[in-house]
Amino acid sequence: MKIVTYNVNGLRPRISQYGSLLKLLDSFDADIVCFQETKLRRQELTADLVMAEGYESFFSCTRTSERGRVGYSGVATFCRVKSAFSSVEVALPVAAEEGFSGVLEKSQLGRGDVGVIAHGLEEFGRDELIKVDSEGRCVVTDHGHFVLFNLYGPRAVSDDAERIEFKLNFYKILQKRWESLLNQGRRILVVGDLNIAPTSLDRCEAGPDFENNEFRRWFRSLLVDNGGPFFDVFRAKHPDRREAYTCWPQNSGAEEFNYGSRIDHILCAGSCLHQEQDRQAHSLITCHVKECDILTQYKRWKPGNTLRWKGGPRIKLEGSDHAPVYISLLEIPSIPQHSTPSLSARYIPMIYGIQQTLASTLMRRQVAKQIKPDEVSGLVSNGDVTTLESSSETEKRLFDRSNFSGVPPDNPCTSSSQEDEFPRSCSKSFICRPTTLGSDCARTIPDIGTKKKAKKNQGSQLTLNSFFQKRSINSNVVEKGTDNPNNQVNDVEPNNEPNEPLVEDDQNDTSRPCELNSSASTQDLDEPSSCNLEKNNVALLEWQRIQQMMQSSIPLCKGHREPSVARVVKKQGPNFGRRFYCCVRAEGPSSNPEANCGYFKWAASKSRGKR
Repeated sequence: MKIVTYNVNGLRPRISQYGSLLKLLDSFDADIVCFQETKLRRQELTADLVMAEGYESFFSCTRTSERGRVGYSGVATFCRVKSAFSSVEVALPVAAEEGFSGVLEKSQLGRGDVGVIAHGLEEFGRDELIKVDSEGRCVVTDHGHFVLFNLYGPRAVSDDAERIEFKLNFYKILQKRWESLLNQGRRILVVGDLNIAPTSLDRCEAGPDFENNEFRRWFRSLLVDNGGPFFDVFRAKHPDRREAYTCWPQNSGAEEFNYGSRIDHILCAGSCLHQEQDRQAHSLITCHVKECDILTQYKRWKPGNTLRWKGGPRIKLEGSDHAPVYISLLEIPSIPQHSTPSLSARYIPMIYGIQQTLASTLMRRQVAKQIKPDEVSGLVSNGDVTTLESSSETEKRLFDRSNFSGVPPDNPCTSSSQEDEFPRSCSKSFICRPTTLGSDCARTIPDIGTKKKAKKNQGSQLTLNSFFQKRSINSNVVEKGTDNPNNQVNDVEPNNEPNEPLVEDDQNDTSRPCELNSSASTQDLDEPSSCNLEKNNVALLEWQRIQQMMQSSIPLCKGHREPSVARVVKKQGPNFGRRFYCCVRAEGPSSNPEANCGYFKWAASKSRGKR
């Protein structure tokens, strides 16, 4: 049995990278795949993101918008099974739980299975438990022989007291849940991004006080070597391996020199599955764990990629800033027949659908019967009711037929979307001449596709040709309006005659103060004027001069004597929005002369727009 844990740094981009969710999952060839940092809100869980043939999935999403953040974490567990019902496969869980406190809903079917605090957590208040489970950081699945925790641990920087407190409370409550399960004789597997590198061996160039961090001390206290119940499975299999990292800083190009940390873990606790009386020499890791390693082939940086300071930043590397970790288990027998838990994503309302009641179906039929007479009454409620009601049945049929020609149902000629295109008095001529309605109005009102296209092009830059076309059309409208002032609908009727030169129409319009020469306008349309060419050349030279000035003003890094790169402080604080220069090369060990030299210099002033 193979289990994989992977911080995907957004499930959508990973699915896009592989082409589909199924291809992403199949690439691991694993029985259980645990994703962290899916960055999905519950309302965004659509079939293409949660359902894959041959897999059952279980999601936990962010339930809070604290600090204005939504969809910033989230975890998902995918289980590869042959059947979701009446199965004996260990990969298919017998039970599933969102969060680890027990206070969240345990079903996707809306049955109200909420509220029972998990055993061992009675000392904590309900509000406290809801808070730690509201960020979508855990899914618990019970696979009979073991309980699997898919975790995404909170991140807390040293100067953020609020998040440090949250992280401490998160792991304190989580540890209580683990102790309760172990006291019941259950086996536990913990996988995921815990955001903790336990020892200096797990961090590149760790400082002398690195291991004194309170979270690192807590992590090590869980391990068997320090009297705890858990094994760090990777270190148990590779106790002396160095530079075995799973995460690299995303913005510094640290993957190029493997300058990272190991914060994605697999822990296990509990006895083995053997039935021998003497189990002192037996354990879950010694009897059932075949291998545990890092899948480095999933790293974004591949041998042969362009170096960062030689054009590399222009090439966007696909993939997460984490690498997956896997564990292979041996001699895991089948379990009694069972079906997928109700927390499965197949039962999410957006996927499964909402069951319709008989009352709602009858209500829809009743509303549908009322729509037809309401439509007609709504169309004639603008002061012209008597005119339409006294018309013949033939006129009414023509009226109804015209409604399918793109005319909105409320008021065909005075709709807000057509206020600028058609005169408001159109409605009167419309009603007074019902016999021509089916022909004239159907031709004059553009269809929906035409209106959408016109709206789309309103924000685009106008061409010189379109300018002359508009002036020509305006002159035609004035001439037609003079001849037939009562027929205003026909003023904007599309011209079905063969296209005539638009400039000639302008020449015949004596009411305009300016006359356009046909040959001159044609020449303007075909090639830019010498004045415009001269302006373009001046602008190009000025832009080149500005670029040269900017290039000469950029300082050189002292380690490599190369132009540095300008960046802006995005972290809230006294230096927020301030520009600075740093070495352009990728972050790496200080002993490597090819790596970032550590050059740093503040710019003269803050970046505009960030003040």
